Amino acid sequence: MERGESNDRGKNDSAVIQTSPRSPLSSIDLAMDGAMNASIEQLYHNVCEMESSDDQSPSRASFISYGAESRIDLELRHLVGGDVVERKKEVVLEKKEENKNRGDSLSSKKPSETKKTSPNAKLRNSSRKSPDIKKVSVDEESPDLGPLLLKQARDMVSSGENLNRALDLALRAVKAIEKSVEGDKQGLNLVMSLHILAAIYAGLGKYNEAVPVLERSIEIPMIEDGEDHSLAKFAGCMQLGDMYGLMGQVENSLLLYTAGLEIQRQVLGETDPRVGETCRYLAEAHVQAMQFEEASRLCQMALDIHKENGSTATASIEEAADRKLMGLICDARGDYEVALEHYVLASMAMSSQNHREDVASIDCSIGDAYMSLARFDESIFAYQKALAVFKQSKGESHSSVASVYVRLADLYNKIGKLRDSKSYCENALRIYLKPSPGTAMEEVATGFIEISAIYQSMNELEQAFKLLRRALKIYVNAPGQQNTVAGIEAQMGVVSYMMGNYPESYNIFKSAVSKFRNSGEKKTALFGIALNQMGLACVQRYAINEAADLFEEAKGILENEYGPYHPDTLAVYSNLAGTYDAMGRLEDAIEILEYVVGTREEKLGTANPEVEDEKQRLAALLKEAGRGRSKRNRALFTLLDKNPEIEPNCGQRPVY
Repeated sequence: MERGESNDRGKNDSAVIQTSPRSPLSSIDLAMDGAMNASIEQLYHNVCEMESSDDQSPSRASFISYGAESRIDLELRHLVGGDVVERKKEVVLEKKEENKNRGDSLSSKKPSETKKTSPNAKLRNSSRKSPDIKKVSVDEESPDLGPLLLKQARDMVSSGENLNRALDLALRAVKAIEKSVEGDKQGLNLVMSLHILAAIYAGLGKYNEAVPVLERSIEIPMIEDGEDHSLAKFAGCMQLGDMYGLMGQVENSLLLYTAGLEIQRQVLGETDPRVGETCRYLAEAHVQAMQFEEASRLCQMALDIHKENGSTATASIEEAADRKLMGLICDARGDYEVALEHYVLASMAMSSQNHREDVASIDCSIGDAYMSLARFDESIFAYQKALAVFKQSKGESHSSVASVYVRLADLYNKIGKLRDSKSYCENALRIYLKPSPGTAMEEVATGFIEISAIYQSMNELEQAFKLLRRALKIYVNAPGQQNTVAGIEAQMGVVSYMMGNYPESYNIFKSAVSKFRNSGEKKTALFGIALNQMGLACVQRYAINEAADLFEEAKGILENEYGPYHPDTLAVYSNLAGTYDAMGRLEDAIEILEYVVGTREEKLGTANPEVEDEKQRLAALLKEAGRGRSKRNRALFTLLDKNPEIEPNCGQRPVY
């Protein structure tokens, strides 16, 4: 009955409930995961350009660096009059500490790998003093009033002053611009002011208020009115997609990103490098949603576009970014050799531009791939190379150094060198427990989660639980992090279950499941696994009927997400069969268990210990029912699944 909670399925469960220290997904981080990339100062600067820019050509400078602290950074550049309205997406791959001068690029504080940066972080971290705000007498009907109010709001934000006051100024600015709207130029001024207003709402964590503002910003510009209006609509789609992502509504987020991409392609053409950047951004979003096929398609589009435009150093760096992402996608799909090829090509491109830290970041990914291939010596070499560079360039106590320590700890744990593994865990914890100034706390939380997973695999459950609790305290009050909190709670429930604290485990799972249900997102595999684990806790509490309900719900979700042959789906079937047996539903239990045994025999072989265990359970049930095992024909569904060229319908129910 306890299938699914033990180490037999720990690898499968933990891969979903927590991010593994070496998970390929751990170097992807999006705006949708906690960083709202709306720089109030930069957005206001764009409004000023609307009014006074003498430069009649859109700026397309690309400021790209790349590495362990990778993310995509969004900039909305709206140039009106003779200019093009443009949403410039920058890929910021690694912040160079020695390079403070970034021109007019929008550059946010970047989280390391899965580390999250709160929307307020960028606003709080501005080091510049607020310029004196001169009180200028402007008529309420003057067209200058709106931009002036926006400037005052921007100055307050950049100085770290009260965001609520900045919000009040931004609201007044929108109203003023609305009163003075005349013609295309003023209409686009209104669109930009709405973008700024939404960004301030995001900084305050008021995502629900930001959504209708952005929806309005999308409605105003008409595609038929020209390129500037089309790209203004594109900008609104992408910012609204970010907002939905912050709210945990990934499906809506992907829909908005896709709509934005289509608008951009219509306006700029299929091969514009900016289209390539958007393709990569959308590919990253699909990776976060565990939709690897679509992510691969979009990433290949980005790679093809950047290769076609690849005659400059910037283009080669963008191509390197595409290749690293493609490597991560291949890694996530288990294509480790192909992933290595992409990583090596990305590393060569970065090395040719003397981007040492970027090469070090890719070395970490190379080490991940080697570890997946059980080529441990090569993996250690890659990690140690990266560690040396990060120590030299960032300092001994930087979070990038800690992230490499975690990788090395995971590797040594896998090869059974537990003393070395614990030593690296302790080194990483020393950094995370006393993070250097400027380190995002969400980044620290991710470090705790990763180290907790290692301690859990060592069966040091108390320490694992304490680290998860630390991570939870960091995330628990962060706006837009409901799903993240639910995931941490689900993992805490697993650890508590393993410790034998079944009532506590049940209560933790109950809280996690409630958050998943309230998120408004579709039922994901993570949710299905949490339901399964909660069902196991119910069994231990002798709440059999509730357990059956939870297993049945988990079964439906995992069948839809993974298909009927996935190990996690089969484990839920097995749990459900045992529950039906306990409820006296003998025939239902036999029917399910016959399917499980037959499928495991086909997939794992009859000699597999897991198959033998299931067969013994089935034999006991059949003996109780007074009959033999049914002859199980190989259904068409099974035959299709055995054909590697035919994908089974993962939403179909299993054939018994």
